[in-house]
Amino acid sequence: MALIPLGVFFGGIITGIPVVTGVAEGVAEQKRVNEEANNETRMFKFYIDAVCEGDSPKAQEISKCMVVLRHDKVWLWPRDEEGMPAPAKTGPAPHPFTGFYIQYPDDARSPPELGLVSTISNDPPMLNWIYVDKKTLELRHGNRSTSIEHIVGPWDWSKDERDVILEGFDGFVVVEEEEREDGLKWAVYYDRYEDDLSQGRKVGGRARVKCTLERRLLPEGQRKMQEAEQEKKLQVKSRGGLTTKWD
Repeated sequence: MALIPLGVFFGGIITGIPVVTGVAEGVAEQKRVNEEANNETRMFKFYIDAVCEGDSPKAQEISKCMVVLRHDKVWLWPRDEEGMPAPAKTGPAPHPFTGFYIQYPDDARSPPELGLVSTISNDPPMLNWIYVDKKTLELRHGNRSTSIEHIVGPWDWSKDERDVILEGFDGFVVVEEEEREDGLKWAVYYDRYEDDLSQGRKVGGRARVKCTLERRLLPEGQRKMQEAEQEKKLQVKSRGGLTTKWD
């Protein structure tokens, strides 16, 4: 299985296009460069914070959380003063979403859809696709074979590049599930049909709170350091038969 570098970016410039005979070519080339620059920006790694409107205790609690990954699901977890997952009562804190946008590899989807990936561990460095289970509408993470039958995109950002959106829609809902031993209880769902998850029937009537997922870019120095460390680990471990959950 081919290993995909975490820090691959695209870019380009235009030089020396004849004014008269190359106008159409110049426009097409500029469009291509703009698209590549846009792709590069979409590959900047980011965390995701939760924001809820309202003054209810649940909304206030959720607004102090960030997106994390564990148990093949997408959750919210309190963030500390540095914007990272707060310590857990027992065991390690869950892994923070640390990801970017990239085209989902499926020739059957036309046009191609922009996917969303995240690291799920630092050592070994592993990537998973973020997707929505087509039956339960809960956000999950997994490899390509696990995710391909479900809602894998198109993911994107809002016009101001702040909020995470799916299918052009900011439709995320946080559901209060029975608290696990590790402290996780706020699971993220996608209200695809804007019916409050079938008036709560899809989640057994459990408490639900509408939530906006906001991107928070990693500081450039931290991002470059992480990418360099992950590239090094991938290169070393690939000689020993590293397997990942990317594909």
